Amino acid sequence: MFNLEKISSFEWIGQTLASLCWIISVFVYESDISQWGAGDWLQLAAASSWMVSNLASAVKVDS
Repeated sequence: MFNLEKISSFEWIGQTLASLCWIISVFVYESDISQWGAGDWLQLAAASSWMVSNLASAVKVDS
């Protein structure tokens, strides 16, 4: 399912860890979601999109 060569690369691991840290930082900065502003939601959307992109790039496609 996953391309082991891709997920073993330094670049992929670094980008995935960076996006995970970004996601976590959104919740650490303001843990009460009811007080989030538009900027907080945009930060979470950007970080989550980056994570999804990293995961999608590691999926092995059989052709």
